Amino acid sequence: MSILDLTWPAVRRAIFSMDAETAHERTLHAMASLPSFCSNLLGRLGGRCPEHPVTVAGLTFKNPIGLAAGLDKNGVAIPVWAALGFGFVEVGTVTAHPQPGNPKPRMFRLQQERALINRLGFNNEGSESLAVRLGELRASGRWPEAPVGVNVGKSKITPLEDAPADYVLSIERLQGLADYFTINISSPNTPGLRKLQGEEHLRALLPKTIAAAKGTPVFLKIAPDLTNEAIGDVVALAVSEGISGLIATNTTVRRDLLSADPNQGGGLSGRPLHDFAADRIGQVLSCVDGRVPVVGVGGIERVEQVQRLRDMGCAAVQVYTSFIYEGPGLPSRLNRQLSE
Repeated sequence: MSILDLTWPAVRRAIFSMDAETAHERTLHAMASLPSFCSNLLGRLGGRCPEHPVTVAGLTFKNPIGLAAGLDKNGVAIPVWAALGFGFVEVGTVTAHPQPGNPKPRMFRLQQERALINRLGFNNEGSESLAVRLGELRASGRWPEAPVGVNVGKSKITPLEDAPADYVLSIERLQGLADYFTINISSPNTPGLRKLQGEEHLRALLPKTIAAAKGTPVFLKIAPDLTNEAIGDVVALAVSEGISGLIATNTTVRRDLLSADPNQGGGLSGRPLHDFAADRIGQVLSCVDGRVPVVGVGGIERVEQVQRLRDMGCAAVQVYTSFIYEGPGLPSRLNRQLSE
């Protein structure tokens, strides 16, 4: 075990003494304020991280363990994530218009379940601000070797019929800066967003966003709550329109996965989601039939779960909630265990 793994339980107790969103914001602020120091320190304390390069949609991920969107919405700590051992990093979700998100409180830990519920609502500084930050990072020479993707969502004030233009504006601002884009149409926390998974909306959205990316790989992130038929329809349309890959899945609105309903709205992530997510990922893989890569997401916290999804056919995986519970030593630890 690394020093980070050994010390994390005590650090976690201190962090968990704060409400979830306050703890998140303060931790990110510390990482963003001293990125070089944090990268060097945490990289050393996290221990050796073997490389397991994988090629996904023409990109070389340093290893198959990625950071899912949501932890770093505004891309303030990108060098630190890479130093911790993530093989690829996804920032966002970012929208064309800056927005505060939903009213607080809007993030809740379910510690006994090792889960989170969030209804943040794409709170972010906007794609224009992110473009400036990514440009400065590239110009400074601090862009990591691990590919950095941007998860793009729809602004809350934008009507559904105008969604393609909203996504395109963000992609045009970030084109040439991000290593890949993810089109997020599956968050449960923006009213009406999941309707974009319907054929009419998706057929209008995908060609325009793919064209705006000008050759940069574009992934589509889908919800776990779709029926088998709906998954088949989304996959077929996405592949036919030239999508580079799929990310499956987002958070779920189901509560029957929990031992007790906490009576909080929003998307559920973490340990209770894994078996359900794996089932949905299996359905996506079946529909894809090897035509495009699939990145698996949902309740991953152990190397056996990483290997399960990779054996099923996933090109790579992403973690989110388990990073909060298991700590910053998680990506390096999973990669060491993959080697063993």
